[in-house]
Amino acid sequence: MARPRRIVLLRHGESEGNVDDSVYETVPDHALKLTETGRRQAEEAGERLRATFGDERVSIYVSPYRRTHQTLKLLDLDPSRTRIREEPRLREQDWGNWQDREDVRKQKAYRDAYGHFFYRFAQGESGADVYDRVDAFLDSLWRSFQDPAHPPNVLLVTHGMTMRLFCMRWLHWSVAEFESLSNPGNGEMRTLLLGSDGRYHLDRPFERWCAPKSYGHTG
Repeated sequence: MARPRRIVLLRHGESEGNVDDSVYETVPDHALKLTETGRRQAEEAGERLRATFGDERVSIYVSPYRRTHQTLKLLDLDPSRTRIREEPRLREQDWGNWQDREDVRKQKAYRDAYGHFFYRFAQGESGADVYDRVDAFLDSLWRSFQDPAHPPNVLLVTHGMTMRLFCMRWLHWSVAEFESLSNPGNGEMRTLLLGSDGRYHLDRPFERWCAPKSYGHTG
């Protein structure tokens, strides 16, 4: 099995929806574009990634949203060393019908009180739903490692909650641990590094906004 040395998770650069949520009333979530700040964040992330990957090959999976595709393009990675696949299972959480702005704001307040993992938006998804499709993607990713010619690097260009849920599944975090962590900022990365012990370790933790509150033995 040709397991990669590193699996890099990158959140897209700042999008129109990150600075003005009224845009959702007229533009669907998947079609939102990067702002100028978001473009600079993507370019800066590209500088860091090119330095990290060097001349090594990279297997890339990108969410089908416009802002993630724009982020990937601005990374300016060498096309001769990359293999790119669009992966719908890495898309953003489905928020449902965003046309009713006030209703969405109420639902966000309900979610904050109920819990990000379990609360399901009307006509949308819960964090648990996203976890299930991330789990299915992880199974596919793991099977790809059976190829002895698999690149030594994997890059996922995706969304903040999806990043946290991917790490939750990979590192076997509890729901309480997931709920205690914040999303990374736009253009931020986290990397799973293959250690000498044969296990993957996160290069740096997600910021924690509260202490985990478990129902039982898990933390």
